[in-house]
Amino acid sequence: MSKDILIADDNMEIIKILKPYIEKEGFNVIFALDGEEALLKFKHYNPALILLDIMMPLMDGIEVCNRIREESNTPIIMITAKSEDADKILGLNSGADDYIVKPFSPGEVVARIKAILRRITPIENNKLSLIKYSALEIDINNYAVKLEGVYLNLTKKEIEVLWMLASSPNNIIKRDDLLDNVWGIDYFGDPRTVDTHIKRIRAKLDLNGQYNWDIKTIWGMGYKFEVKDV
Repeated sequence: MSKDILIADDNMEIIKILKPYIEKEGFNVIFALDGEEALLKFKHYNPALILLDIMMPLMDGIEVCNRIREESNTPIIMITAKSEDADKILGLNSGADDYIVKPFSPGEVVARIKAILRRITPIENNKLSLIKYSALEIDINNYAVKLEGVYLNLTKKEIEVLWMLASSPNNIIKRDDLLDNVWGIDYFGDPRTVDTHIKRIRAKLDLNGQYNWDIKTIWGMGYKFEVKDV
């Protein structure tokens, strides 16, 4: 895995503050001051993770994230100055793995980076990389989901949640377990983000009982990928 961390922010002071903290953890920091430069640096360095400011000149962070997601699943943490942008980041299906709101402590940023990078390896190395059910195919190695032979536009997080549920059929998966395995044990955000992602997955799969499998909510406990006998 690359040891480069790309920070894309038009505020050089933020880059200067974060750089020594990230480098202390053994990473090499590269930076970009606008969206177009961020894309160029991403393609040149292929970093392990990207810290991406949502408000940048020439191209905003959401657009940069979308462009990157067209060709890569590199982890992305969005940086925003407004807490209300969190809904925008998630709602636009930008593909971001996490977000952090300014002002933040450098220690918090480093914790987020380490948490995301820790959880990538187990998922990518899991032997159960391809899961198939009636009309559904989940390829976690390539982060691809097909339904009725058609690729679905699921975000990286949505695919990881679906994969975790489908890899343990008919078992209840607690919300906390989904948070720890998909978002990382050091996740600082709203735990209800799991519920939001499940809702979006269901909508994209357009489930209405037509298959012998379904995603069920087990109230007070968690979620279950239910597979019925046929």
